[in-house]
Amino acid sequence: VQLQASGGGLVQAGGSLRLSCAASERISSYVVGWFRRAPGREREFVALMGWRSRSSVRETTYYGDSVANRFTVSRDNAKNTVYLEMNSLKPEDTAVYYCAARSGFVGSSSEWEYWGQGTQVTVSS
Repeated sequence: VQLQASGGGLVQAGGSLRLSCAASERISSYVVGWFRRAPGREREFVALMGWRSRSSVRETTYYGDSVANRFTVSRDNAKNTVYLEMNSLKPEDTAVYYCAARSGFVGSSSEWEYWGQGTQVTVSS
C-alpha cells in the first residue's frame, strides 16, 4: 500500500485545514492514523480510526490530548482516502504531518506498516 499525504500549507492561528491521505488500494479494513513531528521534537500521535473487532458496527476514533475536540479523522472508502480536518489551529500545531496505515484492529500492538511522505503544516501567530 502506498500512501500520499497532501493538503498542508500556511494558515493563521484560529484557521482550518483539511489534510488528505490517498491510498493506492483499498484500506477500508485497515486502522489508519495521523502523526506529526515538529522540529526538534519526537513524533507525536494525532489521531486514528479503525475497527475494534470483526463484529463492530462502526469504527472507533482516538485523538491525542493536544488535538482532541479540534481535529477530526474520517475516511471515504469509495476514494480510498483518509482525511484529517483541523480546526482552531494553533502555532504549536506546526509540524510535518504523516498518515499511516496498518492491518488488524484498534487496540492491537501491531506496527504501523505503511507511511505517507508527510505534508507540512505551518500555523502563524
